[in-house]
Amino acid sequence: MKMIGCIVAAVLAGISLGWLMPSVMNSQVLDNVITYVLAAMLFGVGISIGHNRRELVKIKAVGWRILLVPLAIAAGSLLGASIASLFFNMSLKEVLVVGAGFGWYSLSSVLITQLYNAELGAIAFLANVFRELMAFVLIPFLAIQIDKIVAIAPGGATTMDSTLPLIAKMTDTPTAMIAFVSGLILTTLVPFLIPLLLTIHYG
Repeated sequence: MKMIGCIVAAVLAGISLGWLMPSVMNSQVLDNVITYVLAAMLFGVGISIGHNRRELVKIKAVGWRILLVPLAIAAGSLLGASIASLFFNMSLKEVLVVGAGFGWYSLSSVLITQLYNAELGAIAFLANVFRELMAFVLIPFLAIQIDKIVAIAPGGATTMDSTLPLIAKMTDTPTAMIAFVSGLILTTLVPFLIPLLLTIHYG
């Protein structure tokens, strides 16, 4: 609830600032702010990865099969996003780029805004925020009713941080470790996959 409150407060503060001070919040200022914020976020991700070296050593012993989980989640996310293009007035490229955020709403929205346009960046922000919020609801249900491993999927990239405590609580230690690796790999994919999908010619 605290995170949800912070998200809503940040969006409302941005809307208010842009409404009250349109001359200050021009495109040049916003571009500089986005660049520095993006660099700070990537710096934070690097610290997070380095800080969890012991977890990475434990997971290394499981072997390459652990990669199947994040790859299946990535494929499912992109497949689901491609189906969404049938119901919304968006191109296949646009829905795939939004889906490639894997729940990392802050970075994906910034990247898409910089590389494509602000409208799709806003859609990516909302879609990935909703994914994270839905994950908090779905993880307990899937862990109890379906399977522990399946409970990892809704969180996407967030299973290395915000949704990991919930997964650990609802499943067990091995599943939590797999969730951490899955989130780490999906988080690493986002900065590369979004630009790649934007460069592909879709016919």
